Amino acid sequence: MMGKDNSRAFKKAVIRGTRFIQKHNPLVKKNSSDILNSSEIIVAVDIMGGDYAPLEIIKGSIRAAREFGIKVQLVGPPNRISRELSKYNIDGLSIEIVEANEFISMEDKDPVKAIRAKNNNTSIVVATNQVSSGQAHAIVSAGSTGAAAAAAFFWLGRISGIDRPGIAALLPTSKGQMVLIDAGANAESTPLRMAQHAIMGSLFASKIFKLDSPRVGLLNIGEEPGKGNQLTKEAFSLLNQIESINFVGNVEGRTLAEHYCDVLVSDGFVGNVFLKTLEGAIKMSFQMLYQELTQSIDLKIGAAICKPAFRNLKGDRLNPAKYGGAVLLGVNGVVVIAHGNSNDFAIMNAIKLAADTARSGIINEIKDNLAKADLPSLSSVALNKIKEFSPFNKSPLAEDEESN
Repeated sequence: MMGKDNSRAFKKAVIRGTRFIQKHNPLVKKNSSDILNSSEIIVAVDIMGGDYAPLEIIKGSIRAAREFGIKVQLVGPPNRISRELSKYNIDGLSIEIVEANEFISMEDKDPVKAIRAKNNNTSIVVATNQVSSGQAHAIVSAGSTGAAAAAAFFWLGRISGIDRPGIAALLPTSKGQMVLIDAGANAESTPLRMAQHAIMGSLFASKIFKLDSPRVGLLNIGEEPGKGNQLTKEAFSLLNQIESINFVGNVEGRTLAEHYCDVLVSDGFVGNVFLKTLEGAIKMSFQMLYQELTQSIDLKIGAAICKPAFRNLKGDRLNPAKYGGAVLLGVNGVVVIAHGNSNDFAIMNAIKLAADTARSGIINEIKDNLAKADLPSLSSVALNKIKEFSPFNKSPLAEDEESN
């Protein structure tokens, strides 16, 4: 067994060796203000987040740098990053290393507490600080959603006028793509927050899908205006008064194929259930289709003929990895949260989504439109109308007048 003195000597040798590598490795990020004046989009990637970190994260980052020309900052332990990068030919690629020696595990039940306990040297916090300090334009992480949201909340801050940030996820439909917001940032919501998310989702869809007036729908149990619980009824009333969005009313989950809207607004709990149910339904459909098409020789022959169509459907139109991740809207910076089981293809697309979102100028658009919307006063008007017509809010005097 190694003695205490030998153990200390070994640790010092490791620290000195790591510092030597960092000092003489040209890939390691140096403290410089040159990046502040760079016109190219720079994405900071948390290489320690995700089920397959850091291998798939680094591989996906290399693909993004090579295929899209995006400048990537790999945030994590420099020795691990350097060792992995040595396996690839990265000549001519814009890849830098930013040191962060701690990380938040997917098993951490309290990401906020974990971030505070690790002295702000976790990969997600350092990546977030790259954006807050102007050293990068966007962040990508496939780690804990709670950790990414907490880091963004504390180190980037909320946009003025936003109560709670919302996750905007891209979903496939039969006629294109759709934005779902909130996809899980907030388990509980309010009509005002949903209205804020509707404005942000509409702006995001207009930028990403190149639409002049995206249709905004409210996820509900029925299409009629009076459907839903108290939250959706109040949200409907408020959304209907916002002139800056093209509100088309309630939308049911089963009408997804008809593409009734470009932005689907929901509270975070229902939105996350809807998203995961959709993912499960797609997976189940392919499993059942495979079972049916392998029942006989004739069906197998037919399946072989249709194989290119099935491959395009599963690998392109319905492949979650194609969308890369979801954008956390409502904070002062671009944050893309990728799925925990993301492979290199998904990470590559998440980095592209982050770069496209940063390039779109969505943060300033949200700030400008929220200032014009005057949501607090609209909210009070909506709530007063609901109280006025609700039988549960009538005073005893009003009930006596009705009986007379």
